[in-house]
Parts: sequence; structure tokens; C-alpha cells
Amino acid sequence: MTATADTKPFAPFEWMLAGRYLRARRKEGFISVIAGFSFLGIMLGVATLIIVMAVMNGFRKDLFNKILGLNGHMVVYKIGDNFTDYESYVKKATAVAGVKHALPLIEGQIMVSSSAQALGAIVRGMREDDIRKLDLVSDNIRFGTIEGFDSQRGIAIGTRLAHALRVNVGDQITLISPRGASTPFGTAPRSKSYPISAVFELGMSEYDKTMIFMPLNEAQRYFSKPEDVDVLELFVEDPEKVDEYAKDLRQAFGDRMHISDWRQRNETFFTVLEVERNVMFIILSLIVLVAALNIISGLIMLVKDKGRDIAVLRTMGASKSAIMRVFLITGASIGIVGTLAGLVLGIVFCHYIDEIRQFVTWVSGTPVFDPNVYYLTRLPAEINPMETGMIVLMALVLSVLATLYPSWRASRLDPVEALRYE
Repeated sequence: MTATADTKPFAPFEWMLAGRYLRARRKEGFISVIAGFSFLGIMLGVATLIIVMAVMNGFRKDLFNKILGLNGHMVVYKIGDNFTDYESYVKKATAVAGVKHALPLIEGQIMVSSSAQALGAIVRGMREDDIRKLDLVSDNIRFGTIEGFDSQRGIAIGTRLAHALRVNVGDQITLISPRGASTPFGTAPRSKSYPISAVFELGMSEYDKTMIFMPLNEAQRYFSKPEDVDVLELFVEDPEKVDEYAKDLRQAFGDRMHISDWRQRNETFFTVLEVERNVMFIILSLIVLVAALNIISGLIMLVKDKGRDIAVLRTMGASKSAIMRVFLITGASIGIVGTLAGLVLGIVFCHYIDEIRQFVTWVSGTPVFDPNVYYLTRLPAEINPMETGMIVLMALVLSVLATLYPSWRASRLDPVEALRYE
């Protein structure tokens, strides 16, 4: 029985021939080697793109959660006067739909010292109830407690700061502020010792080595602000809709209050992350493109090698479109299977990424993800299903497009010319 021109597209014999060409005999082993490398190229390209984009997404999400888990989504300042009536503004703010918490605080830079070392730090004066509303802090107390925080003189510090100062819960540390009492000889620094009542670990190295929490009433005394606070930090239900909340808040507060949101305060930082993420996607997409070009070169060599077979099939009645589909299936199979394998490899790698990081660190003896450089204490990975789907779709489209030209060349082969010297 011969194949005729009206054979249905993607008939069984076309799949059989494509599978036969992918499983080359020993004397044709070089073709299988090229196909193998094309498969590995597609697989590693897709996996690399998925892993890198997942890490970039995870890095942004973790930083976003850490920064906005400690700092308010919106910050309210009072213009031209001391912020003494902050309690009334707390009530006004929480009355606005969408505002969850309004936290008054005092913030100041100080130098903290122990018998071992002296370092710079940031003091945040807050009430115990307000600290408990910050899940990032209240859920990550490693030692000690913030129970009765308002009624004691104790302070809470980060694990990295405690390690650097070589102190623990119950030890005394000295806080030194350059803005002290005024004297005839100028401003004298203010120095005062406090016991450590709690040690927290937020998971962001920059906060863990610089942040100190102090009771609000004690911070007011320490910074000579007996009745006022610096700002009011607001936490809202949806940080992406801060513009809508800002309109309602301005109506509730009046003209004497200035409101800024997290995007204005961190605009440069998050813009850089977004630009870096887009550039990485473009650069790593070239890996998939190069792998697709390997499919083209492999198929062209296969077509040249199978010229006699193509000529015989054509003389037996196989149509040009049937020959084209045979090589289309051959090349597309490499790309599709390689893409799916890359998808599985990328997902598995992302799932165990921190364990892999720890293993590489153990083998090399060098930190792979140093928290002092990258801010976070663990390597994050967040797979975005839509983005991963786009990566897989891009790889599949490139793989299919890469097979079109070699397949077309195979279908245009003249049987007479191919068999002339056989």
C-alpha cells in the first residue's frame, strides 16, 4: 500500500517516520547527538528562565512584605506645628474606609553601645498595642517578650544587632543621641542605659541589625517630645489603592497634614527591581532562542542525511505536505518535550531552591546568598503561573517556528536529483 496525496494530515505513518528519525541507528548517531543537545538546550533554557523569574518575583515579594510589614503603607506628617493631637487623627484615620491601623510613633537615629562595640541604629517609639498590630514584629520575637512593654523601660532589638553588640535579654545597652540638652557650650549628647526586654528577627538583615523598639512614652522623654509624635503611620487593606485612600484622608484631615505613600518613599528601589526583572527576562530569553536555532541546524543536517529516504517516499506517492509534516513532527517533538522537561525541572528547582543554596554553600564554603548583601536571610522563589505559562508558550512557539524552514526544504527536495547518484 502506498501513501497517497490525499493522506490525512499527521497520519500514523508520519508519526512513525518522525519517531524513527529521532531514534537514529549507530551509523547515524551524530544526528541523535545533535537532537540530544537541542533537547538539553531547550530544557535548560526554559528551566533557567523559570527559575530566575521566580527568584526575582520572590525577592520583590519578600522585600515588599518586609518593608511594608514594618513601615506604614501611608505616612501622615503635620505641617508647621508639633503633632500633639495625634489621638484625634488616629480616630479620624481609622474612620476612613479601608484603613486598618493608624500607629503614632517617634523615630530617631542614635548610637547604641555595649562593652563590646558601638553601632548606629534607629529607634522607633511605639505603644505595645501598636507593635502587636505589626505581625512582622510580634510574630517574630525570638527571645524575651513585649508583655507589659508600655510600663517598663526595656527595649526590643534585632538579632543581628544583639549579636554584634554581644548582648542578650536582660543585658544593658547605652543609647546616645546627638540631640540632647542645650548648654552654654552647645548641645550636649543625651546618653541613657536601657535593659533589653526582647530580641526579634524580622528576616531582613538591614532591619535586624539597625532597628530598636522603645515604649512610646519613654521615647517621648528620651527625645524631649513630651506630648507629641513625629508621624502617624497608616496600614490599609490594599496597598495598591493608596491613591483612593489618600483622597478620603485629605478630606478628613484638612490642609495642615501631608500624606505620602509607600510608592513615593520607595519609588527608586522598586523601579530598579522592575527594570532588572524585565532586562533579565529579555537576556535569558536569548538562551531559548539559541536552543531553537540548534533545532534548525539539527533538522537541516537530518534532511541532508535523509535525502535518499525522502526521494523514495516521494516516488511511492507521499505528498510534499506529508514530507513536511514528518520533519515538522521530528523538530517540534524535540522542542515540546524539552519545554515540558524544562518546566518540570524549573518547578522542582524552585521548590527546593533554599536547600540547593545551602548545599552549594556547604560544598563551596562560600555564602551563595549573603544576607548582608541581599537584605533577606533566605533565597525566595515565587512562581507566577501566568508568567510561567508565557515562558512555556514562547518556547513552544519558537520550537515550532524553528522547524518550518528545514521541513519546507525537505518537502521541496526533487526525487530525481536525490536518486541520480544512488
